[in-house]
Amino acid sequence: MNRLHLPASWPDWLFSAKTFAASMLALYIALAAGLSRPYWAMAAVYVVANPLSGATTSKALYRALGTMLGAAGSVFLLPVFSNSPELFCLAMAIWTGCFLFISMLDRTPRSYVFMLAGYSLPLIALPAVTDPSTIFDVAIARTEEITLGIICASLVHALVLPVRVGPVLGRQAAGWLRDAGTWAGAILKGEEGTGPTLERQRLAADIRTMDMLISQLGYDTSVAGTTRLARELRGRMALLLPLLSSLGDRLDAVRATGEEPEGLDALRKDVLAWIEDDFDDGDTTAVRLRAAIAALEPKADDGVRWNDLLLSSALERLGEIVDVWQDCRALRARIALGEKVGPWKPVFHNRRVVGPARHYDFGLLAFSCASVVLAILASCVVWLGTGWEEGAGCVIMTAVGASFFAALDNPAEQIRAFTIFMIVSVVVSGIYLFAVLPFVHDYLGLVLVFAVPFLLAGRLVARPQFTMLAMLLAVNTASFVGLQASYSADFASFVNGNMASVGGGVFALVWTLVTRPFGAAFAARRLVRAGWADLAETARGASNDDSQHFAGRVFDRLAQLVPRLAQAVDNDVAAADLLLELRIGMNVLDLQRARATLPADQRALIQPVLDAIAATFRERLKAGVVGEPDRRLLAAIDNALETFSDSQDRVAMRPVLQALVGLRRAFFQGEPGPALVVPAIPSSPLALAAE
Repeated sequence: MNRLHLPASWPDWLFSAKTFAASMLALYIALAAGLSRPYWAMAAVYVVANPLSGATTSKALYRALGTMLGAAGSVFLLPVFSNSPELFCLAMAIWTGCFLFISMLDRTPRSYVFMLAGYSLPLIALPAVTDPSTIFDVAIARTEEITLGIICASLVHALVLPVRVGPVLGRQAAGWLRDAGTWAGAILKGEEGTGPTLERQRLAADIRTMDMLISQLGYDTSVAGTTRLARELRGRMALLLPLLSSLGDRLDAVRATGEEPEGLDALRKDVLAWIEDDFDDGDTTAVRLRAAIAALEPKADDGVRWNDLLLSSALERLGEIVDVWQDCRALRARIALGEKVGPWKPVFHNRRVVGPARHYDFGLLAFSCASVVLAILASCVVWLGTGWEEGAGCVIMTAVGASFFAALDNPAEQIRAFTIFMIVSVVVSGIYLFAVLPFVHDYLGLVLVFAVPFLLAGRLVARPQFTMLAMLLAVNTASFVGLQASYSADFASFVNGNMASVGGGVFALVWTLVTRPFGAAFAARRLVRAGWADLAETARGASNDDSQHFAGRVFDRLAQLVPRLAQAVDNDVAAADLLLELRIGMNVLDLQRARATLPADQRALIQPVLDAIAATFRERLKAGVVGEPDRRLLAAIDNALETFSDSQDRVAMRPVLQALVGLRRAFFQGEPGPALVVPAIPSSPLALAAE
C-alpha cells in the first residue's frame, strides 16, 4: 500500500516556527497597542518571511516602502476623485498598471516595492471609498500595522538561528561549478554532442538565479564584505560558458585536421583531473598547466596555416578556462566562509567579464500590464453598475491576483490555484471565526489554536514551489479571520465579504483566460527573434555597445528562454543556440573595435564581413527560421583572413584574426579550412585565440 509522505527537513520547520513566533509577536503588540486592524500586522510577517535572514530584511524594507507609496497614493487620489467614482477607478487602474510595469522592468527583489505600491492603493483606498474623509487614518493605520509586522519578522529571523546568504551562495556556486565541470569533462574527453542542449543552456539560466542571492548580500551583516567578490564570481561563471563552448568547437576542429600535436592528449587529461579535483594545492597545478599550454603553441617558422590558427585558438581558450576556473574556485571558497577575508588578486585579466545587462520585451510587458489595467476597470464596471455593496472586495482581489502573476506566460494556472487557495482560506477562517474563537478567552489560547494551520503554511512557504501560494494562504486566512481586540462576528457579513473576494479571483481568472490565450511558445519565439535582431544591429554598428553588455543581454535572454524550452515550443526555438550567437556577437564587437584603429584599405576588408552577418540575421528575422548563411560571408571572411595573416605585424593584427577565425567556425563549421600559407617569421609564436 502506497503512503503519501510530506517531505520534511528541520530547517524548514525551524523557519516555520520562527515565522509563526514573529506573527504572534506582531499580533500581541498590535492588540496591546489598540491598533484598529491587528491582523494586518500578523499577515505582514508571512508576506516578508524568507528562509534567508538577508532576504527577509530586504523584503521587509521593500514592503515597507511599497506600502508607504500605496498609502500616499490613496491619500492623494481618493479625496481628489471622491465625487467621481468612475474617474477614481480609472486613476486607480492606471496607478496599479504603471507601478506593475516598473516592477517588471526591475527583475530584482527591489521590484516588490513597485508591485506592492500598485496593488496597495486599491487595498487601502477601496474600503474607505464610501467615507473618503477617513482615508488618512486608514492609510496611517495600514502603514503602522504593516511596519510592525515587518519589524517583528526581521528581528526574529535575524536574531534566532539566522540562515546566512553567504554559505547558501557558496553552495550554489559549488553545485554550478560541478555541473560546468561535467560539461568541461565531456569537451576534454571529446564526448560532447553537437548543437544546443537544455543542460548547457540551463547553466546559463542558473547564473541569473545567483543575481537574486547576490542582491541579498548587502542585507546580511555577516557577509557585508563579500558582495564585490560575489559579483566577480558571477561574472566569471558567466564567462566560462562561451569559453567552454568555444573550446569544444576548437578541439573538434583540431581533431578533424588529424594533426593533433604530441602532448595535447596528456594536457587535456591533466586539465580535466585538475577541474575534477577540488583540492586547493596553492594554485601550483594551475601554474604548471599554463606552462604546458604555452609549450604546445605552434611556431611560425614554417609559415602560418589554418590548422595552426585552430590549434593556437584552442590552446588560448584552454588557458583562459584555467585562469577563470582558478578565480572561481578562490572566490567560491572566500564567499562560503561568510566573513571578511584578505584582499583577492584575480588571475584572469584577458577580457572583461560578463555584465548584468538585461533584455526587455517592452511590447509583451506593456500588453501584460494593460491586461491588468483593463481587468481592474472591468471589475469596477461590474461593481458600480450593479450597485454591489461588497463589490469593492471583488475589485481588490482582481487587482491583487492579476498583479501577482502578470509576469507569467500563462498566469491563468496560478490565478486558478490562487482562487482555490482563497476558497480554502475562507473555509478555514469560517471554522475558526464561528467554531473555535468563541471558546478562546486569552492570548495563549489564541496562539495554541493558530499553531497547527500556520505552522503547516509556514512549512510550505519554505518550499520554493509552494512559496507564493502558501504565503497567500496564510495572509488570506489571517485577513479573513479579521482578529480584533474583542470578539465580534456576523455570519452574513462574513459570507458576503468573502464571496466578493472569491469573486475577484474568479473574475481575474476568466479575464486572463480570455485576454491572454497564448503562452510560453509565443514568448520564446519573441526571445529568439530578439536575439537575431540584436545581432543584426550589432553587426550593422547601430548598437553602440561592448562585449560585456552584449553578453549580459544574451545571458538574460537565455535565463528567460530555458524555462520555456521545457514547454511546448517550435522546433526552431528549441534548436536555438544562444551560446553560439553569443560567440558571434562578441566576435563582431571585437572586429568593430579593431577596425577603428586600421587604415582605410584594411577597414574595407572588414566591412563586407559585417554587412554579410547583418544581412544573414535580417533574413532570419524575415523568414522566421534559421537558414544557411550567405556564401558571400564565407568568401569575405576568407579574403580578410588571407590578407591579415599576410601582415608582418601579426601582434597588431591579432584581435582581427581572433574574430575572423571565430566567425568562420561559428557560421561554417562543416567547411574545409582556407588554403592559408603565409611567409614565415622565425621563432614567432602565433598566440592567436578566437571566440
